[in-house]
Amino acid sequence: MVSQLRVLPGPLNSGSTPAASTIKRHPLLNAIEGTVQVFTSQHRTFFTNVMVQAMRVAEQGLPVLVVQFLKGGINQGPENPMSMGQNMDWVRCGSPTCIKGPDVDDETLTAIQTLWQHAQYAVRGGVYGLIVLDELSLAIDFGLISENEVLTLIRDRPSHVEVIFTGPQMPESLLDVADQVTQFRRNYIV
Repeated sequence: MVSQLRVLPGPLNSGSTPAASTIKRHPLLNAIEGTVQVFTSQHRTFFTNVMVQAMRVAEQGLPVLVVQFLKGGINQGPENPMSMGQNMDWVRCGSPTCIKGPDVDDETLTAIQTLWQHAQYAVRGGVYGLIVLDELSLAIDFGLISENEVLTLIRDRPSHVEVIFTGPQMPESLLDVADQVTQFRRNYIV
């Protein structure tokens, strides 16, 4: 079993980026090459396959982070993560409601930007073996997160970090950098 010690001081506490000396990783993780996966569909949906994969990775001992950009709730946000077991952290947007379109108030926009900063920090920190960025494609489509920032994050991530993007309206640029693209379709038989 490969494991890591999560020492993530976090931008919410210190305002700094993780120093290589503060992150303790198992030596075998440096040999593992992470992939970029995309799960997309024509409509908003919950990707059960993604959650099964996240739970499987967490069960094998690698820390997993699930970040839901457009799902809000009371007492949510990076400062209030939920633990979904020993190796799975779950963070939602700090907005009290779910985001359904590009027109958001300043408080909601700040909550999304704070969550995006947290997600970038987590990816660059390299502590998590898998990071799921749920409905990031819609956040990009709504103009709430910069597509170029996402591409830079993917390009500069530690090589062992596996990233999964989900959501409809996936930008072509993310499809191009993905190692695997899964498109869910609804085929109705008449």
